[in-house]
Amino acid sequence: MQNPNEDTEWNDILRSKGILPPKKEKEISEEQIVSMLEDTIEKKTQEGKKISELDLDELDELEDSEDEAVLLEYRQKRIAEIKALSEKSKYGYVGEISAQDYVSEVNKAGQGVWVILHLYKQGIPLCALINEHMRQLALKFPTVKFLKSISTTCIPNYPDRNLPTLFIYFEGDLKKQVAGPLEFRGPNLTRDELEYLLGQTGAVQTDIKEDPRPRVKDKMMQDLAESNDWEL
Repeated sequence: MQNPNEDTEWNDILRSKGILPPKKEKEISEEQIVSMLEDTIEKKTQEGKKISELDLDELDELEDSEDEAVLLEYRQKRIAEIKALSEKSKYGYVGEISAQDYVSEVNKAGQGVWVILHLYKQGIPLCALINEHMRQLALKFPTVKFLKSISTTCIPNYPDRNLPTLFIYFEGDLKKQVAGPLEFRGPNLTRDELEYLLGQTGAVQTDIKEDPRPRVKDKMMQDLAESNDWEL
């Protein structure tokens, strides 16, 4: 006997005459809907974004043509993500603290908060350079709390030989201490190098995964090559 659910011309004729019932639509699982939706969105957006990367305006543009329930779920998820990021992105500057502020600003910074504290002193060029790098990094990573404090104001009798010093905290616990010019690679520290060093501690989510500073061997070979060119 012929299967009445098969897609054949004869079955279509029988359905049109009312002899066979209308063909049942196959049920689509939620996972299939999400997969179809993401494929559609990926084709529609010039950047090839996934749905999880769309902003609220882009989700609005798709509501008329796609499954509203799935879109609503993703929209609510994106709203929660954007709200959470907005709440965390409350810094974006380098704050100045004193010893009296240490506990409240550093040890009690809050859950999930990274704190980078720079102990510095006026008149030390490397300290001034790091302060400038931190100002730029604070704008780039507004969820991280960047602070600075004059060394002897924050810690009485703190030795100048240990400057610059960075204390890196997470949720009130000291995770890393970087002290002295040698730890900062001398007076020519670049912003990318500082970002890389902070990224190694987990304090900032940086895309710089490899050390920006040339390796010593490579630098020596370059200097040797330049020296040979000069002699020629």
